[in-house]
Amino acid sequence: MNRFKLSLLALIASLSVSTMGASIDHIQNYSAEYGGNPAQQGAINVGSTVYFNPAGLMRLENGTYIVGGIQYAFGDQNMNQGGRDFSTNLSSPIPNFALYKKTDDGAYFWTMGGVGGGAELEYKDSIPLSVNLLGNSIDFNKFLSNTHVKGSNIYAQTTLGKAFNLTDKWSASLAVRGVYGKRTLKANATVDKNVNIGDLIGKPPLRIPIFREGTASIDSEREAYGFGGQFGLNYAPNDRLNIGFRYDTKVKMKFKTKSDINDNTYGQSINIPGMSIPSLGVSDALLGLYPVYKDGEKLRRDLPALAALGASYKVTEQWTTFVGGNYYFNESATMDRIGKTNVDYKNGWEISVGSEYWFTPQIAWLVGFNYADTGAPDKSFAATEYALNSTMLGTGVKYRPNETVEWTVAFNHYIYDSRTVNDIKYEKEISSIGINFVKKF
Repeated sequence: MNRFKLSLLALIASLSVSTMGASIDHIQNYSAEYGGNPAQQGAINVGSTVYFNPAGLMRLENGTYIVGGIQYAFGDQNMNQGGRDFSTNLSSPIPNFALYKKTDDGAYFWTMGGVGGGAELEYKDSIPLSVNLLGNSIDFNKFLSNTHVKGSNIYAQTTLGKAFNLTDKWSASLAVRGVYGKRTLKANATVDKNVNIGDLIGKPPLRIPIFREGTASIDSEREAYGFGGQFGLNYAPNDRLNIGFRYDTKVKMKFKTKSDINDNTYGQSINIPGMSIPSLGVSDALLGLYPVYKDGEKLRRDLPALAALGASYKVTEQWTTFVGGNYYFNESATMDRIGKTNVDYKNGWEISVGSEYWFTPQIAWLVGFNYADTGAPDKSFAATEYALNSTMLGTGVKYRPNETVEWTVAFNHYIYDSRTVNDIKYEKEISSIGINFVKKF
């Protein structure tokens, strides 16, 4: 009867979202310029090179640079089961900051901002809660009301490093990175009436209440800290072509749970021939499937390693084209379990192209395209946590009022592939607008 624990709040428990992510948790929205042209892996510019191609900092002019900005993501996530929609609006700010100093001898850099996760989600009218029990598909929404779910998944990073020349064409970078992860869940539900085992398994004479009329809630917070390294190479064979490479190591994250659970829905224990069920509340159903939400529980969910490669080519003095790609080593990272079952993620990847054209020395137009394959298997689709493949279209404008100041404003829109798993159709639609500022001293 362990399958019985795959019910109610247990299906709510994995609430999180990777806003605009191309991997399971990773995001690449390190700067607003990415929104207009996501192919930044081989770019040389004052606003984004420090994030995407730090070894390329040696190709900039000497000076001290301050970079700051914010992106605002908005959209919705939707699940559909049996003709019923379960939707939520998405709204999330993504800030970024960098400080670096370039000299003939090297460049020191420091960045802060988001590296994974994303927005807070709130489902005010439940989520799909159907499970298979003894060969029957049971929709527990029939027994619940006032089901409310709210959660978030955020990874913040800070990176400190140095870039230096190897030759007149080659440069490299080394850095250390610290990552803080926080995953929260607040959920509550009301059992409208006693839920009898006979009602669930199609045997009406069994009027033993498995759950009693009442309420259950959880307020859970999981936190982790981790450290990793970053290595970069940049090759500039001539004044027109530039090639950049970056490798971010895996960051081991061991999340520890603090959880407050209140439950008065405990039913009656059942002990009859062929069936033995202890007294259960919906909180037991939760912890049976998702032990990560048990107070004091510790479980790994790493931030996977990432390899990025890209190039930029100056076609004319005004026009530069870009191409790039990222590869996410999900298979070598330790992820959350569903119950006692490990989810086998495949490696993820994405490819980008972009263009930058300067109409005048002050104004440039950005445009870009990105396609991402997350590597998420069907087994990883649990309630509101699901990673869909996506296509991104972006555009933006750069403005340089003088030689020491640059502004960037960009907009992008993500078109996600829909996916149906266990009769639930998963969909997303997300856009973002961002602004970035650079000051050189």
